[in-house]
Amino acid sequence: MPQHHLARTVAAGVLGLAFTIACGVEITRNESIPEHAMLLWPDGAPGAVGSEPADKPNLTVYPAPKDRANGAALVICPGGGYGGLAVDHEGRQIAEWANSLGMTAFVLRYRLGPRYHHPAPLHDVQRAIRIVRARATEWKIDPNRVGVIGFSAGGHLASTVATHFDSGDPAAGDPVERASCRPDFAILCYPVVTMTEPWVHKGSRKNLIGDNPDPKLLEDLSNDKRVTAQTPPTFLFHTTDDDGVPVANSVHFFLALRKAKVPAEMHLFEHGRHGVGLAPDDPALSAWPRLCESWLRTRKILPAEAVASAPATR
Repeated sequence: MPQHHLARTVAAGVLGLAFTIACGVEITRNESIPEHAMLLWPDGAPGAVGSEPADKPNLTVYPAPKDRANGAALVICPGGGYGGLAVDHEGRQIAEWANSLGMTAFVLRYRLGPRYHHPAPLHDVQRAIRIVRARATEWKIDPNRVGVIGFSAGGHLASTVATHFDSGDPAAGDPVERASCRPDFAILCYPVVTMTEPWVHKGSRKNLIGDNPDPKLLEDLSNDKRVTAQTPPTFLFHTTDDDGVPVANSVHFFLALRKAKVPAEMHLFEHGRHGVGLAPDDPALSAWPRLCESWLRTRKILPAEAVASAPATR
């Protein structure tokens, strides 16, 4: 491995360790590709700097159970400060929850800093949404009910694709690139949102855009400032004493949605650490999946029926 790549890998390892200690969860750094994952770009991702697993963003598909499948789909962006990925409690477990609701789920392993900066992660999630739509018939998915969910820095990525999207290129030779990358709905869980305000998560910002970013880029990636009437309906949850990513990130995004008259629902919990995932061991926070399910049914993303409990995953 070239020395500059080794240095980047070591730096990412230190950051991943810091997140593991802070949140008490497992963080991975794209050191391998899951056995059944599909590459977003089989012939190589745009801007790839090498051919290692870290250079190959991919999706792991969790098909909806046949007896519950309803055509909705969810692309999942785990958190990890743009330097790692919490692919278990903010990835696999979320896919299993989505499956319990009859949704087909897709866990995204996007490219990470410091090896990659913006726009690589955004290109990855845009491509993931396009793939889901382009192959909707194969996976028995309704292309008009494709959403995105993100946690922490993954919430920033989800809010970025919810505010930075296009309708596809009808002239593209690749049929995937003809599909829209706009999510039909977004779920943001204790998300990073701003890149400019005092409540910015500095580690995520550094990994995403480096040490000396262009001020215009900081503004463009402060997603509360990019909300428009075309931003998809959004569900948010956060805790008011989150000491990892301040709750102001969610509050300001919610206010921007309200100003743009975008349907939105936000739930703030008084207490809870950062990075809880489904929060199965917290009597208060474990309510958020059920609240989100109710919202999805109200929005007619899921069929109207009795609300199910979230799976007891750990």
